[in-house]
Amino acid sequence: MSASDFSRITTAIQAGQPVYAEELCRQALLEYPRDENLLLLLAVSLQMQQRLPDALPIYAELTRLYPASSLHWNNYGGALVSTGKPEQAHAALVEAIRCDPANAMPKFQLGLLLIDQQDYLGARSLLLDACMLDKQSPRIRVGAARACCLCQDAEGAKELLKPWRTWMPLNDDAFQLDLAQVLTLRNDVPDAGEVLEDLVARQPGHHDACLLLAAIYERLNRLDDAGRLVAPLLRADSGANDSQRNEADHLLATLALRRNDFAAAASLLERSGPQDDDDAAHYFQLGALYDKQGDTAAAMRALHEAHRLDARQRHLDSPEFFSPESPAMPVEAPSISAEQYARWPRMIAPDAHDSPIFVVGFPRSGTTLLEQMLDAHPGLQSMDENPFFNNLGHLLRQHDPRILQDLSVLRQYDCDELRKRYHRLVSERISRRPGTRLIDKNPLNMQWLPMIHRLFPEAKFILALRHPCDVILSCYMQCFRSSGLAAACGTLERLAHAYVETMERWLSQEAILKPTVMLSRYEELVTDFPQQVARIATFLELDDASPMLSFDQHARNKGYIGTPSYSQVIEPVNRKGLGRWQKYRADIDPILPIIEPIMRHWGYSVPAGD
Repeated sequence: MSASDFSRITTAIQAGQPVYAEELCRQALLEYPRDENLLLLLAVSLQMQQRLPDALPIYAELTRLYPASSLHWNNYGGALVSTGKPEQAHAALVEAIRCDPANAMPKFQLGLLLIDQQDYLGARSLLLDACMLDKQSPRIRVGAARACCLCQDAEGAKELLKPWRTWMPLNDDAFQLDLAQVLTLRNDVPDAGEVLEDLVARQPGHHDACLLLAAIYERLNRLDDAGRLVAPLLRADSGANDSQRNEADHLLATLALRRNDFAAAASLLERSGPQDDDDAAHYFQLGALYDKQGDTAAAMRALHEAHRLDARQRHLDSPEFFSPESPAMPVEAPSISAEQYARWPRMIAPDAHDSPIFVVGFPRSGTTLLEQMLDAHPGLQSMDENPFFNNLGHLLRQHDPRILQDLSVLRQYDCDELRKRYHRLVSERISRRPGTRLIDKNPLNMQWLPMIHRLFPEAKFILALRHPCDVILSCYMQCFRSSGLAAACGTLERLAHAYVETMERWLSQEAILKPTVMLSRYEELVTDFPQQVARIATFLELDDASPMLSFDQHARNKGYIGTPSYSQVIEPVNRKGLGRWQKYRADIDPILPIIEPIMRHWGYSVPAGD
């Protein structure tokens, strides 16, 4: 092929004239039928015309003529993916990697294919390799971040997505939607909303973007905005496909549930059905709806199915939590003995006023309510749940796993550096207001009591308590992001064991370390709110408790609250959650022998059988 022919063809492709480029290629191929560049340009021109089935045999021919070319195997693999031939695509992309292990693109494409095939661990490995080969590619970073999220590696995803603002504008709607989806997976919901608002402003008819933005608005408690985005998709002339209409129905059902219109929500969910065979969220939503309607039997049937489907998916990213020998509640945190504690050297550490205030308790015990109350006080500042001590523990484990087996080896310098790292992690999540005390609310920080006490020995803790039966029922009704917690909630029996294990661990460590702890009982908090607020203020040495009384207005003004109870804490204190488990006695009674010792310890009466 002459240089002038090549130039004319590439110019036509660059000018967006694929039909003309195809014509030029076919003319030149009459004289040079096996020319590598001509065949490649012909395939590209066909693909630009959305004629991938016509391009596929040309890509295949290139791999036959030039079997050592990673480029041709990669192009062939990508075309096979797009034409619905995943097994052949997998083989072609593996060959592309074998031909040139330093080529990032086939690893990227194969990683995305493995995500589609639900091999999340394999996808993460390949996509991180691709990132190492091409560190500047936003597409590869977003793909790798998606795989990290699907493997519960939130910190890995966070690092990959750090520069996302520098990529804007993306000038690629599909990629911008991908970025928003991955930010949502990482629970960076306000950032995802920002990306989507830009996309929807430019493309108001982009249905998938509108649906995801509507879901984000619901999470931000902007219910009217969510409804306005979703409603047009259900019009006959909207052009929405069946899957998009199904998703719109689910969103409208969520909005109806938020407005206590249970009949409308039930009609929408029962009409639409699940989105696919793995749609656990559909059954969690049904369970919540039937519970609101008082149909406990239907609620439990829906929840059992939700947990079955959820476990099937979690097996793919976190199989270690589902093995027969796994504990009911997975724990990565260190524990200590009295003998080890006696060896801890005394060191300089922050006093109580300069230490975080830790709000802990088993999930669904009222920790978010406490957090929002405290955050409403101008002298305090909270943040959404963050696994800071898990991160610090991981850092120590990488340095030397023996440290977590005996925290007495930590010296003054080590603790100073760990505290600095903790505050750096905090500053990445929130902008600290000068003169405020930090509220660190993470329910399962109760597992990390020894580490917290090592760094902040004068810190104050508020331990949220709630009737164990209400806690267990409420947890069973949730779809938690953490696979470890989701596995613990897989059955009521396992959840009961998880509750007991967690409480017993706290009690044993508290007895050794003797931290400064205040118990906050949910039942007392919601039945005598002003007095309990005053009690908390006294414990924290706050002069004026009144700002905490209007926490619900403060929570509404915050916008995003990243916990399952986001829709409840924007309401004034009420007693709706008290004794809800009583309606489920038939399901709760079998687990009472498991939780009875802990119930008695906390002063909750064990109900007599009917």
